[in-house]
Parts: sequence; C-alpha cells; structure tokens
Amino acid sequence: MKDAPPVDHAKALAQWDALRRAFDDAGFVTHTIDPVPNLEDMVFTANQIFVGHSPKHGKFAVPSQMRFASRRLEVPYFVEWFRARGYQIIDLDLGDEFLEGHGDLLWDADGSRIWAGYGYRSSRGGVEKFADAMRQVEIPVTPLQLVDPYFYHLDTCFSPLKPGAVMIHPGGFSPAALATIRGAFPRIYEIDREDGLGFACNGTVANGRFIISHLTECVAAALKKEGLTPVVVDTSEFEKSGGSVFCMKLFFD
Repeated sequence: MKDAPPVDHAKALAQWDALRRAFDDAGFVTHTIDPVPNLEDMVFTANQIFVGHSPKHGKFAVPSQMRFASRRLEVPYFVEWFRARGYQIIDLDLGDEFLEGHGDLLWDADGSRIWAGYGYRSSRGGVEKFADAMRQVEIPVTPLQLVDPYFYHLDTCFSPLKPGAVMIHPGGFSPAALATIRGAFPRIYEIDREDGLGFACNGTVANGRFIISHLTECVAAALKKEGLTPVVVDTSEFEKSGGSVFCMKLFFD
C-alpha cells in the first residue's frame, strides 16, 4: 500500500519459496504462472479468476473484473492459463460491476456452497450476477456484506476450517451478514480486530494443516479444537501490499 515501507525483494522471494515448500510439504502439487513485467500483484493469485467444478458441468473458471484498472491487466493471463488446461470459461457480462475471484468468493469447507463477500472490492451487483451464473451449474451462493475497509476482501475476515466450522472477525460484517453466518455454522471461532489485522483469517487449510503467517493464542486454540496443525510461514513483505497466505495461492482441483 502507498504508506508501507519499501519491499525487500530478496526477503520476499525467500518468503515465497517458503510458502511454496509449505504447500509441497502438505502434499500438494504446485504450479506457477509466468510473471508479466509491471504486473507485480499477479503474485496474489486468488483474485484474478474463480475456479470451480460441478459434477454435471465439469470444471470451469469465471474471470474477475477487478476494481482497480491496473489489476484488470492480470486477468487475461489467468484466463488463458486455465483455458489451455481444459477449463470452461464462464465470462460474465459484469458491466460496471466488480468481482474479485477467490478474494471474495470462498468455498465452504464441504464444497456445498460459495460464500460471497461484497462491499469494497466485489460489488453487490457483481456478486448477484455471479450467483445467477452459479445457479445454472447448481451451486448455491450466499452473499455477505463487508463493512470495514480494513477487511476489504472476504478472505481477510472469514476462514472456513472444517465442515460446520469457521473462523471470523465479526467486525468485518454487517449485522445481517453476521446473522447469516451464525445461523449456518454450529462452530464459530471469533477473533478480535488485532488478530484480524494480523491476517489470521487469511491463512488456509491444507490437508489437515493450517498455513498462517502469525499464530496467536486465540487462533491456536481454535485450530486445536478443530484438529488442524498450524504451520507458520512469514509473509511480511507481501502483507505490505495487503495480502498473505490465502491471497498468494489458488486451489483448482
């Protein structure tokens, strides 16, 4: 962000390598997309496209329409990457609306639905158009309004842990959205604003592990109750630009 100190490029590369190793160690096969000069935010690979699978309709990808013009330049490279691998591209007519991929569109831990944040990056109209498209492939979408600009993507304040369990920062949501979450999850772990700003919800579940950049006592207790093993990976150089573990990866299988 504009007020952050300069990025230490050598440290950033070491952190990126460590994060990739964490996913390798968790049993994932990792793939990369070729970087494009002057598109440094491509490293936040959660945002440019939404990837899904429907038993009846196969694997598909929905391109984003990013709110900031500089990031819209990233989207075609991700579209072509997935098109080349046999994904059906569902190109929505978003008009003046915005949709920011898995930053705001999170699968429930059991894959039964998509939770869709809106308010700062994705717009309500963008989420509604996405939900209309998902109805065609029989995947339900539940919108959640975000109300704190410091929690501008859903993945900054909402982290599905296991079926029936979610970790949230409640201050990120409107009263109606919070009521929806409380009605849907039997096990909710609430974190305070300090943990939220430390990217606690921007960790990610990875085969029984939870990869996270900062582990506090509250978060560790939640992970222990859900039987998840914390794996701490420093992403401080990337956090200067507002993203951490979840933002830097895209699960597509």
